[in-house]
Amino acid sequence: MGIGAMDSCGRCMKVSLIAINIIIFISGGLALGVGTWVWVSRSFSTALMSNNMFIASLGVVLVSGGAMMLLAVLGCCGAAKEVKCMLLTYYILIFIIFVVALVGGILQFVFREKVHSTLDREMFAAIPYYGVKHEYTRAWDDTQTFLQCCGVRSHNDWNDNVPDSCCKEVYPGKRLDCKSSPNPTTMYTDGCLEKTVSFLRENAVSVGVTAIVTTIVMLLALIFSCALFVKIE
Repeated sequence: MGIGAMDSCGRCMKVSLIAINIIIFISGGLALGVGTWVWVSRSFSTALMSNNMFIASLGVVLVSGGAMMLLAVLGCCGAAKEVKCMLLTYYILIFIIFVVALVGGILQFVFREKVHSTLDREMFAAIPYYGVKHEYTRAWDDTQTFLQCCGVRSHNDWNDNVPDSCCKEVYPGKRLDCKSSPNPTTMYTDGCLEKTVSFLRENAVSVGVTAIVTTIVMLLALIFSCALFVKIE
């Protein structure tokens, strides 16, 4: 009865580990997809945001997502064939990715709290480079067009050098004349700081939650892979 129970328990762990790895594969794809979407969508303000925490933590989540998908295949093979060497390798690698993804998720939430003060300083520092350096000029134009805003806190931040991108777009490529008659009907009057902070915070939460959820799934994989390793003779 003891042996039968052990066999039954082992089969249950085997099936559970395979099922968990299928979920890990899907979760890894989700993390990769969300991370890629955030990376692409934040590109309009790259030059205005030199804060490395957001970029580094987003990169961590992207790498973790891709690694999870590959490890899920290894975990399924190790469980299906009951190869202890593969399970041990899987356990070690999934533990490393578990720690890395957890750190990446936590850093996203830390960034969310610090982004306002950091971005405020960086955006003001970028204003003098408008029209001087291409990357800053493009970043400001893309940010003001995408978020429909002007300046850091208002159009007054530009003094007498208000960019055309502060003027409201009638349709792509055609803007109202806001320089000769600056008013709310022709110009974006909201500052870009609050809108950019809100945009980045929403993205940081999406990536952070995705990373934390995937680490929970990986924790289950660690438990079941360890248990199955012990069960295999």
